[in-house]
Amino acid sequence: MGKLSKRQKASKGLLESEKRYGLGEALALLKKTAAPKFDESVDMAIRLGVDPRKADQMIRGSCQLPHGTGKSVRVLVVAKGEKLAEAEEAGADHYGGEELIEKIKGGWLEFDRMVATPDMMAQVGKVGKILGPRGLMPNPKVGTVTNDIKQVVSTIKAGQVEFRVDKTGILHVPVGRMSFDSKKLEENVMTLVETVKRMRPGSAKGTYMKSLTINSTMGPGVPLDPASFIS
Repeated sequence: MGKLSKRQKASKGLLESEKRYGLGEALALLKKTAAPKFDESVDMAIRLGVDPRKADQMIRGSCQLPHGTGKSVRVLVVAKGEKLAEAEEAGADHYGGEELIEKIKGGWLEFDRMVATPDMMAQVGKVGKILGPRGLMPNPKVGTVTNDIKQVVSTIKAGQVEFRVDKTGILHVPVGRMSFDSKKLEENVMTLVETVKRMRPGSAKGTYMKSLTINSTMGPGVPLDPASFIS
């Protein structure tokens, strides 16, 4: 583990050992540790009581954050015909057909989200081994395999985040930037948490949300009190 900077040591010193913070208090702590030279991302880590090895406990979905993430998302659309015009109108950064699949085969990956129409998924599947490990593969469960290109691209551009539980049962999701005021960050976090709560699988036993942590890019993780999110 690398040495902590003076700022990181000072930030960790603000946290009380073993304490679990309310969201408002945690956000106030993050604001105290904000980097002066750049606008850090604010991220959530939610550890769930699920077994990702079981198909019915694989938590994967998307969430429309009311205030977005503060990050510009590059959207690629793979479609044909009139759907390409929809992609352009909705503000997609790249759009096309099989020629884009060939570009991806050649190593081009200058996009953050991919949307594809169902009739193009056979072509997209040819680069599944490239897209899958990077979390870029379109999936109907999160709405990125669709004929409603205009709506989906607009939604992504407006601040939709996609998430998937990792093999240890943790979701890692961006919820904003340090430049956001605390109210906007709080509303984004609550929207995410409520979405994840609704996705609890019936087969999951015991505590569902085991722990929640919020952090900035360069700051310490602030553990949140799970009880404060239980209604």
